Amino acid sequence: MDFGDAIVAGLPLVLVVMGLVEWLKEFGLQGNAIRIASMLIGIVFGVAYQLSLGVPSGFAEWFAAVVYGLGLGLVASGIYDATTDIVKKAMK
Repeated sequence: MDFGDAIVAGLPLVLVVMGLVEWLKEFGLQGNAIRIASMLIGIVFGVAYQLSLGVPSGFAEWFAAVVYGLGLGLVASGIYDATTDIVKKAMK
């Protein structure tokens, strides 16, 4: 599973997921709600990306598409959490 290959129109999907999560934060989402949103957005965009490559023909391919989406959401939320921790430590 190489997230570097998930580039749509020149834009890496992980950045799209992170951008949408940041946009949702502007509406007041925070804490676990933002983590859940990150996962759901990651799943939706990850599965949609996999579908754009071809419709899965069996359970294994559908499972792989969902796992790809989960990974995308985890990576996006992990990058956000790591960046937040770094900024908090730098501000001390």
